[in-house]
Amino acid sequence: MQILSGGATHVGMVRTNNEDCFRIVPPLNLFVLADGMGGEAHGEVASALAVETVVKDCLDEDGTSTELPTDDRPGTSAKARRLMSAIQLANKRIFRSAEEHPEQEGMGATLTAAWIQGSQLSIGHVGDSRVYLLRSGSLEQLTSDHSLVAEQVRRGILSASEAEHSNLQSVLLRALGTQPEVDVDVEQVVLFPGDVLVLCSDGLTRMVTDPEIAGTLLSEPDPQRAADKLVALANENGGADNVTVIVISVRPERKSWLSWLLPRNKSVGGNGSAGGH
Repeated sequence: MQILSGGATHVGMVRTNNEDCFRIVPPLNLFVLADGMGGEAHGEVASALAVETVVKDCLDEDGTSTELPTDDRPGTSAKARRLMSAIQLANKRIFRSAEEHPEQEGMGATLTAAWIQGSQLSIGHVGDSRVYLLRSGSLEQLTSDHSLVAEQVRRGILSASEAEHSNLQSVLLRALGTQPEVDVDVEQVVLFPGDVLVLCSDGLTRMVTDPEIAGTLLSEPDPQRAADKLVALANENGGADNVTVIVISVRPERKSWLSWLLPRNKSVGGNGSAGGH
């Protein structure tokens, strides 16, 4: 499959500094997004440190800086465990930085990362930034928000409509850097040609509805232009927070004209050679 992507970030229409951070690493098909928190406590430092740590750790071909964690769910891939380890390392570094620099006390970050290998998507997630999957015209949220209102909705205390208007939307139950250790949600999904993924900070989801997100993705097939349009839509709807969006399009791999001349379904030990001359 062919992976195309684009990303955009904006300070929004109210804030004066952008505490969001994202990185796209095409050689790895790795996508990382963080939303800092702490305001004057340097939320932008936390988000940048989170993204930098995860990207650097995943780029390290010699192994992670920490041991790969075990996961009791069967079938958890090495990529998923590697991502979990990198995010846990980011948590430790943010927490340690806040300890060493008193002015950073209270800083933290959400983090959502997607790593694609072949048709396998691995997701690592802490906080209320999200990953969406658009498939066959239907938009599905792949991550669960680690926020107070989301937990209240899951327990039936609040309705989804009440949660949208709650003053407690910004209260997180889990974030990077606030505690020495953190639980990381890990998901694995099989991707198909035609799928579209969206990673976004809550600056998008508080300003733009799920149907609006789906409509934008369906009307704009180019990932970079789709990301730009979603950011612009968030700002048009008020832009109350920093907004960051990564759009990833999964497409069938393009075959060159030469590929049609090559023999198909060859295997070692069968008729023909495993390699050509």
